[in-house]
Amino acid sequence: MLLTRVITALCLLLLILPILFLAPPVALAGLMAVIVALAGWEFGRLLGLRGIAPLLYALACVIALILWHDLPSRHAILWLLQASVAAWIVAALLLARGVRKTTPLFALIAGVLGLLVLPAFAHAAMVLRGLGVGVLLSAAALVWAADVGAYFVGKAVGRRKLAPSISPGKSWEGAIGGWALALAVALGLAVTTALSPTWFSRIADHAGLLTLVALTTLMVVASVVGDLFESLLKRQAGKKDSSRLLPGHGGVLDRIDALLPVLPLAALFALYL
Repeated sequence: MLLTRVITALCLLLLILPILFLAPPVALAGLMAVIVALAGWEFGRLLGLRGIAPLLYALACVIALILWHDLPSRHAILWLLQASVAAWIVAALLLARGVRKTTPLFALIAGVLGLLVLPAFAHAAMVLRGLGVGVLLSAAALVWAADVGAYFVGKAVGRRKLAPSISPGKSWEGAIGGWALALAVALGLAVTTALSPTWFSRIADHAGLLTLVALTTLMVVASVVGDLFESLLKRQAGKKDSSRLLPGHGGVLDRIDALLPVLPLAALFALYL
């Protein structure tokens, strides 16, 4: 299993890194369209869609991605990012509902949320890439740091369950450990300006370290919400992974769930500040 995970990860890096560093913006747009399509197909399946319906939902996500890009207003992408934040607030409220049988109303609400958050994720990635590869990768690194910190601290001292009915493995101690590591990475890159410009150095330069601490904390919370919401969908669908598209890793949603709310927030903060 470990060898399979490593091979899959290396193949993904060999595909994604050249596009990020060497290819023109249209290549990144194409990559994000593929990711949105695959994630949309998985999202539809988790909502209980059957037959050709998940493919149609994936197509709807890609069409939404294109339409937001082609809207005549120059503020269209900004509106999409803002709508994504509102969508994740609704998703957080749905978490309070807990794991229950998926009702038509829940599926409808979650389906609308997916049509917002998946295109917003893709456009946010392109906005951040436009500010620099380091800005995009550092925003993603915040999520990875929070995930690593949560895993190791949770394994070592995790006792109090964060959301036992949704994700029994997550603990409050792990969440705090993830926040601490993400904050250490944020402050380290902001203070030393290593690999600058990064998302952290941009925020620190324009708004100061206290603002950076506050926004980093908010984004770590958002990453937890994204992770838990996908776990909720999987539990209600009776699935361990969103799919088997990525051997050893599960599905595309399994890899980007925490990034879905974080990248739009990062893009908004970078644009506003």
